[in-house]
Amino acid sequence: MIEGLHAVIFSADPEADRAFLRDVLGLPHADAGDGWLIFGLPPSEMAVHPSDKNDLHLIYLLADDIEAFTADLASHGIECSPIQEEDWGRLTHITLPGGGKLGAYQPKHVRP
Repeated sequence: MIEGLHAVIFSADPEADRAFLRDVLGLPHADAGDGWLIFGLPPSEMAVHPSDKNDLHLIYLLADDIEAFTADLASHGIECSPIQEEDWGRLTHITLPGGGKLGAYQPKHVRP
């Protein structure tokens, strides 16, 4: 039986992005050796969307108050894109210290 989900973020600066997840977001973590951190996440959900191709996957963090979340990140010097109103949620993109982008949104849709 499935017991969870393991997501992977690829980064040009993994140490900086691990520090962000550990120190800014405060995610619980375990060191798998040599500073290779594995982070615990809150409950998750997964959806399947139509596409013309397979093997395309997205990761979004879910926030209960996107304004408070982005304000907290700004206090740590983390940039977020302007909040966009979508039918399904209020969306922003976080610029990770390593230069990558990570989506975050406040859902408007039903939650399992």
